[in-house]
Amino acid sequence: MYQQRREVAMMDTKGCWIGVLALSLSTAHAQGTQVAALAELSLEELGNIEITSAARRPELLGDASASIFVITSDSIRRSGANTLAEALRLAPNLQVARLDASQYAISARGFNNAIGNKLLVLIDGRTVYTPFFSGVFWDQQDVMLEDVDRIEVISGAGGTLWGSNAVNGVINVITKPSASTQGGLVVLGAGNQGADASFRYGGSLQGGGSFRVYAKSEENNNTKTAAQVAGKDGRRRTQVGFRADWLDSHGGVTLQGDAYSGRTDSRGPFGTVDLGRVEASGGNLLGRLTRKLDGGQDLRLQAYYDFTDRKDAFLYQPRQRVLDVEFQHGIPLEGHQLLWGGGYRQASDNIRPGLIFGFTPNETSMHWTNLFVQDEIRLTDRLNLTLGAKLESNGFTGTEFLPGARFEWKPSPQQLWWGAASRAVRAPARLDRDIRLPPRPPFFIAGGSQFQSEVAEVLELGYRAQPSSTLSYSVTAFQHNWDKLRSGQTPPNAQVQNMIEGTTRGIEAWGEWQAARNLKLGAGLSLLRKHLTVKPGSTDPEGPRALGNDPTHQWMLRAGLNLPHRQELDVIVRRVGALPDPAVPAYTAVDLHYGWKVLPGVELSVAAQNIFDRAHPEFNAASGRQEIPRSIGLRIRWSM
Repeated sequence: MYQQRREVAMMDTKGCWIGVLALSLSTAHAQGTQVAALAELSLEELGNIEITSAARRPELLGDASASIFVITSDSIRRSGANTLAEALRLAPNLQVARLDASQYAISARGFNNAIGNKLLVLIDGRTVYTPFFSGVFWDQQDVMLEDVDRIEVISGAGGTLWGSNAVNGVINVITKPSASTQGGLVVLGAGNQGADASFRYGGSLQGGGSFRVYAKSEENNNTKTAAQVAGKDGRRRTQVGFRADWLDSHGGVTLQGDAYSGRTDSRGPFGTVDLGRVEASGGNLLGRLTRKLDGGQDLRLQAYYDFTDRKDAFLYQPRQRVLDVEFQHGIPLEGHQLLWGGGYRQASDNIRPGLIFGFTPNETSMHWTNLFVQDEIRLTDRLNLTLGAKLESNGFTGTEFLPGARFEWKPSPQQLWWGAASRAVRAPARLDRDIRLPPRPPFFIAGGSQFQSEVAEVLELGYRAQPSSTLSYSVTAFQHNWDKLRSGQTPPNAQVQNMIEGTTRGIEAWGEWQAARNLKLGAGLSLLRKHLTVKPGSTDPEGPRALGNDPTHQWMLRAGLNLPHRQELDVIVRRVGALPDPAVPAYTAVDLHYGWKVLPGVELSVAAQNIFDRAHPEFNAASGRQEIPRSIGLRIRWSM
């Protein structure tokens, strides 16, 4: 009822080819025993990566008490991904479903749909979810992937540090400092599903600073239905941006910004209404100050401004401005690591009605404030306890209390047991309170004036180990107890309510094995069970089906092989279980990437997705919907 009906479909692939690929890899491995080690980080180096998303401060990945997977820059390059959303397929703790030529549904631990609202997404510390529905327009979010240092993907509650909407997970995209992207870079790509081009140049500034500027453009072709009828979802998009840093051993200053514009093909008339194109444009500007103080203390101050304008004559047409300011202060004490901070956010929007939806009032201003504190207590040399809480106020429900407790136990330097108990909320958005269907009376569906925050009480237990220098793995079991989930009523005069409750539980696991100097293997698995029911007295005709369409299982296999003469081959096999309602068949997708460093600074590559299948459904398999086809593309990277 509340989903955007733009999901598209995909068909099953043939798993019998997996064995052929495995044989091919083995043959290539036998021919390449004289080559150097993989260009990626070794497993020991990966475990010693400094991450920041789990505790809002630098810590080693191997010490993090969270279910966190790190997508490295080299993994992105070797996957052949050319958009941020496609790069997120590398995380085994995410469900990524492509809806059409440019839109995606992305979630962690369930509740996936086109307006998913329980996943917090940040790009260099800037929150990119849309306040009026608490979700992400993925066709508006992208970066130059060559600038990405890593993507930290946390599944599980993060409300104690990150606030409401960090209910099922946090995605933190972290780009490289500008000092690491000096000189020029040109990237050109073309294939059967579109083309793209990117340019970046980095240089030095007075006072020990550095900068980079970039521009990128992409074009996605229209998809087709099973009957080979072309849709109207092709998209053209351009984006430019910059980053400047003045950094030293005591901290520094960062200033960065982006601007973008995109549009789909014209969709033509719907009755007497010309739907035209979906157009989206916007820009942002962010400043950040970091400083190391006496006694090991550290200070971080950040502010950003974000503007977006989306024109969709069919659904709705939001224009919004967001101003966000936050600070945090770390204080090391004897046996303690104290972290505290706060923030303020203001969002103003004007949501012009579309053919289907409107908002009343159409224009408003919203405010959020927060204050958090966290204390990491060293109980013994091997056992830590972390306690924290966040107070966050919003204009709909007042102040929300978000506590959390975690423990870390290291029986040996190569092992970590951790557990967590947290409370997280998904605070109301304007879609819950102010939406109207149709946009003018009489209303078939209306927002609920008494809609409250959705609540999750989350329990997690995890184990991470690196038994040898060539093998590492992580396993997490979780249970989310849900209350006050969004529901509806039987139309007409239906209102949005909080009349669904239940549990979700599952297991997430992944591992990597350096099988040889030039061969790295990886695997990931996610199991999910949902038990959601409407509360007594509810008249919701949709029930839990409106809260997301999720597979009970998905798994991934990866192989990265360095070949002689500066060549490399990567294969990814992804299996996604069937979606229950609406029914979408399970599918297996095989992706292939081949790269060749022709000369120093020049790389040619070929990437193919779904190589053994013409097209298959990923989300909504309804008759007449567009399908996501097989794609093959050629790319050249030239660094100067």
